[in-house]
Amino acid sequence: KKVVIAFRMSFPLVCVALLGLSGASPRIRGGVDGTRPSRVSSSALHATTEPAAPGIGWNSHQAVDKVPDMLCRPDDLNVDSNMRAKFERMCRDAQNSICKAIEELDGGTFKEDAWVREGGGGGISRVMTGGSVFEKAGCSLSVVYGSMPYEALASATERGVDRAKGIKPGDRVPFFACGLSSVMHPRNPMAPTMHFNYRYFETDGGVWWFGGGTDITPAYLFEEDMRHFHGKYKEVCDNHDKEFYPKFKKWADEYFMIKHRGETRGLGGIFFDDLNDRPAEEIFKFSTECANSVIDAYIPIVAKRKDMAFTDQQKEWQQIRRGRYVEFNLVYDRGTIFGLKTGGRIESILMSLPETTRFEYDHHPVPGSPEAEIMDCFKNSRTWV
Repeated sequence: KKVVIAFRMSFPLVCVALLGLSGASPRIRGGVDGTRPSRVSSSALHATTEPAAPGIGWNSHQAVDKVPDMLCRPDDLNVDSNMRAKFERMCRDAQNSICKAIEELDGGTFKEDAWVREGGGGGISRVMTGGSVFEKAGCSLSVVYGSMPYEALASATERGVDRAKGIKPGDRVPFFACGLSSVMHPRNPMAPTMHFNYRYFETDGGVWWFGGGTDITPAYLFEEDMRHFHGKYKEVCDNHDKEFYPKFKKWADEYFMIKHRGETRGLGGIFFDDLNDRPAEEIFKFSTECANSVIDAYIPIVAKRKDMAFTDQQKEWQQIRRGRYVEFNLVYDRGTIFGLKTGGRIESILMSLPETTRFEYDHHPVPGSPEAEIMDCFKNSRTWV
């Protein structure tokens, strides 16, 4: 207990030390097609005479009783392709349909919190606890306007995307981000945990990209479930590019690796980041279909497994695997780290963590057991479809 208390006290202090975020910034925007030059908005032209925008920090979120019709700034509707507002609307629609499907399966109800920020943006978090099927289920939408150091953004570059394009070293990089993230933790250890995140990012230097993915984390292996889940996302990927599924499946296996354990968090799915190698509208349609496929890919599996009998020992194994889930999220997950470094709403950022876990010293599954079988899958990637 002493260790846990010390962690809870020190962890926010570490995050504050890492925080390098200023308030909303002048609007210097480029088109999402990557071809139009950056242009300066009227607000940017008057930036030198206007007072500084309020900063984004741990206490900059204002709770609201009524969810605004749009969390994006109104002038985003008048810029280029309106991708910012379009992506927010897609995320809202997906959040509504997915939460509705989860409620219908569980019989419980999501609690909703909504908030805004004075400089623009905000979010909608929905969390259900104490359900008959789900111990904890969350689905959170966020829209963020802010800035970060050039070096922080440049160091995050991956797969050849120059995120800091158009920004000079030493300057801060104004950015916009919108995303929908969800984690579902069922009660029954035979039913897998599921996570997804789909996001769109822009810098005011004119760079944009998409990222996201859906992945599954079972405690026990049912190969037909993995074929169903991976098969659904292969179908989605093939609708847009035949190379997507093998590429993004491999990327998921690599991304969700718990490096200090030499094992993956779960059994993968798809994962992609820095995607801007084709017109934004094409990637937007791909992201939309991915988000809209969560229900068909996941709900039938839980419906089939939620009432299976299980032992206390099997529940303990589920808790041990949830401990691995926590390890990955707090040490490696980009979304968690980004949220903590950019003054995000803590309750929404840590929504992904399960309510209960086990951390057993030097635990090893019994050879030949079902636990050992799935552990082999965590250590050695398999092809499911």
